[in-house]
Amino acid sequence: MKKVRTAVLISGRGSNMQALVKAAMAPDYPASIALVVSNLPEAEGLAYAVDRGIPTRAISHVDYPSRAAFESELDLTLREHKIEIVALAGFMRILTATFISHWTGRILNIHPSLLPAYKGLHTHERAILEGAKKHGCTVHLVTAELDAGPIVLQAEVPVLPDDTSETLAARVLEKEHYIYPQALAVLASTINMS
Repeated sequence: MKKVRTAVLISGRGSNMQALVKAAMAPDYPASIALVVSNLPEAEGLAYAVDRGIPTRAISHVDYPSRAAFESELDLTLREHKIEIVALAGFMRILTATFISHWTGRILNIHPSLLPAYKGLHTHERAILEGAKKHGCTVHLVTAELDAGPIVLQAEVPVLPDDTSETLAARVLEKEHYIYPQALAVLASTINMS
C-alpha cells in the first residue's frame, strides 16, 4: 500500500503530532509522517521527531520580511519533501488564502471545540463561561475562513460542574489524540483512491 506523504506543522510540544506519528507506524495506516515543520526553532516537538528519524525543519516566521515570504519558504519546503497532506497540530500561525489555495482539500486542522461553536482561541474558558453542557474537538479541512472548513470528524466530552479550563482541556486533548489519526487516515485513503 502506498502511504500518503504527510507533513505535520507544530509550534510547541506537538502532542497531536506524536499521536499521528504513532498511528502512522502501523503497516496498514494509509499515511506516513514524512516531515515535521515548526515556526519556532525551540519547539519541543522537533526533538521528538528527530528521535524517531523523521526529517524536521524550523522555519521561523520572524526571519522573513512578510507573511508571504514565510509562506513561500514553507510551501517550497513541503514541495521539496514531496508532501501530499499538511496536518496542522498546534501550529500557531494563521495561513493566508493564497497558501491554502495551493493545498485545497489537503490541509487538516484539529480545533479544540465542537465547531462551529467557539472558533478561535480560549475555547475551553468560553465553553465554561457560557455554561455549555458539552464540548469537544473537531478535525476539519482548512479553508480561507478561520475554523470554518468542512468537518471530517468530531468527538465530544461533557462539561462537568466543577470543570476548570485545565481539566476540560485535558479531557478534550485525549479525544484529539484519538480522532486526529482517524481523520488523517480518512483523507489519506481518499487521496490514495484518486
